[in-house]
Amino acid sequence: MDVYRSTVEYLSALSIFDSWSEMGVILRRAASGRPRDWQLPIIACRSLGISPQKAIPASAALACAQISIILVDDMLDEDPRGEYRHIGHGRAANLAVAFQAVGVEALLESRARTEVRNETCKCLNRMMSTTAFGQQLDIQNPSDETAYWLVVENKSAPFYGCALHLGALFGEAPKDAAKGLEQFGRLYGEMVQIHDDLNDTLAVPASPDWLQRRNPLPILFARSVAHPDRAKFFELCANITTGNALQEAQEILIRCGAVSYCVDQLLRRHQSARGILKEIPLANKAAADSLIEAVIAPVQRLFASLGIATPSLPIFAERANPG
Repeated sequence: MDVYRSTVEYLSALSIFDSWSEMGVILRRAASGRPRDWQLPIIACRSLGISPQKAIPASAALACAQISIILVDDMLDEDPRGEYRHIGHGRAANLAVAFQAVGVEALLESRARTEVRNETCKCLNRMMSTTAFGQQLDIQNPSDETAYWLVVENKSAPFYGCALHLGALFGEAPKDAAKGLEQFGRLYGEMVQIHDDLNDTLAVPASPDWLQRRNPLPILFARSVAHPDRAKFFELCANITTGNALQEAQEILIRCGAVSYCVDQLLRRHQSARGILKEIPLANKAAADSLIEAVIAPVQRLFASLGIATPSLPIFAERANPG
C-alpha cells in the first residue's frame, strides 16, 4: 500500500478540493516529499497486527494537520523556504485554517464507528490546540531549559503522540495499548525535536535559528552553562554571518558539552521509550521500535566510529550548573 497515494486520493474526494485547487497543489507537493510522519498511524496499526488500510483516514487527517502547522510555523519563523514567501501571509494563513478544518472532516467522513470518529476528532483537536499553545510559547524564545522543555512538551510531543494514538483508535486497540502508543509517540516526538535542533545548529550555512538568535537546545546550553568560551560564544552569535563565526560557534558547541548534552537527552528518551514499548501489548513491536531506532541511529554511528558500543545509560560527564 502506498500511503501517500492513498492519502491524496482520500482527501481529494472531499468537496473543498474541487473548489480550491490550490489546496490540491499543496497537498500533492507535500506528498511528493513522502514525509515519514504520514506513516505513523499506519505504523500504529501494523504494531497492533491490524490492517494498515484502516488507518488511511488518520493519515489523511495527520497530513492536513502537518501542512497547517508548517504553513503557520514558517511564517512565525520567517523561514525563507515557507509557502508564504510565494503566495503572501494572508493566503498562507487562509490555507492553514482550511487544512486544519479538512483534517477533522477527513476523520468524520471515515467509515469507522461513530465512537471512533468522535474520539479521533477529540484527539486531533486536542493536539492542534496544544500545538498552537506550544507555538505561542516558542515565539517568546525560551530563555532557560525549563521554558525550552515546556515548548517541546506542547509543540513537538503532542503531534507524534496524536499520530500513533489516531492509528490505534482506528485499529480499535484496547485502551491500555492506545494510551501506551500515545505516550511512546510523545517521547519519540521529543527525540525528533532534539535531533532536529542538533542538525539545524550544526548545518552550513547558518540556519534560521542562528540568524534569528533563537534558542534551540544546543545554543541554549552554550548560552546558559558556565564554560571558558561563553563570552566568545555570545560575541559570535551576534555576528554569525561574519567570516568564520558560524564555524567557530559550532566548534564551541562541541567543546562546551552542548552536543554531548543533546546526545545524553536523546539516549535518556530512547531508553524511556523502549521501556514503554516493552509494556504495550503489541503483535509487532518491531514496527514501533523502528521509529526510535531511526532517530538514535546517528548516535550509534558516532560511537561506532569511535570504536565503542552505544551506552544503554547516559555516560556523559555532569553538566555545569546554568549561569
